[in-house]
Amino acid sequence: MGDKQKVGWVGLGKMGTPMAKNVIRAGYPLTVFNRTISKTEELAGQGAKVVDSPKSLAKDVDLIVSMVSDDKAMEAVSLGPEGIFEGAKSGAIFIEMSTVSVMASIRVAEAANKKGIKYIRAPVTGGVNQAEAGTLGILASGPKDAYEQCRDIFNTIGKTFFYLGPGEEGRIMKLVLNMQVGIISAMTAEALTFGEAGGLDWNQMIDIISSSIVATPMISFRSPLLKKKNFPVGFTATQMAKDFDIILDTGKTMNTPLPVTSVVRQFLGIMKDRGKGGNDFWELLTLLEELAGLK
Repeated sequence: MGDKQKVGWVGLGKMGTPMAKNVIRAGYPLTVFNRTISKTEELAGQGAKVVDSPKSLAKDVDLIVSMVSDDKAMEAVSLGPEGIFEGAKSGAIFIEMSTVSVMASIRVAEAANKKGIKYIRAPVTGGVNQAEAGTLGILASGPKDAYEQCRDIFNTIGKTFFYLGPGEEGRIMKLVLNMQVGIISAMTAEALTFGEAGGLDWNQMIDIISSSIVATPMISFRSPLLKKKNFPVGFTATQMAKDFDIILDTGKTMNTPLPVTSVVRQFLGIMKDRGKGGNDFWELLTLLEELAGLK
């Protein structure tokens, strides 16, 4: 393992844990931090070193990865008094892989530049299954030389990765994809509810959509679940609402109209108000059936 970069990993949630496991399996010396210490135990059993703060973690590694829940957590682990930037040496690489706002990312970029830290924005596409298999998509932006130094570690985490530019392009691309995913789910739910109300056979309707010009890989993949109206939780309505809030806030700063996104966000809010925030966001279908008096 002598020629491997020393890696620090902050954030061991449902995505961060399997990603970090793939890093340690690939032979990288790994140091980990998580606010809930019990979540570090499995990786400690696989040889990871556990520390009590992001600052301590950053002191003795070449590359730090962060995979946390939101802006507040990302800024705390990077910019806080016990954060990564208080411990990282000049020239270290910080790979931030969370889905966070462009505005928060810019604040981190400014602080990184002052500290001489190379900051790579690298949000991911895919869910827990892809994280476990090491087949995520990685949307990277930041200093090109640092990106090139990250290619080996990206190979342990993902199957496809893209370099989009020197600034916040990775963040924007992630938001573009999440916007489309949320809108497609709402569009599909609305269309299916309309067809159901009109008396169409449920399964046949889904088969026809899946074989038509409006089919997408996502709809085709979801077809068995749509037929059963059963959506195991992969990404919650609350999480999607958080991402849509980020998209709408970012749209304001860019003076970009987002009318469809705004409407879908309202329906995600209704899900939360009705106690369905912890359900998968595809449960929008159930909500629209209820509003149509079909359930």
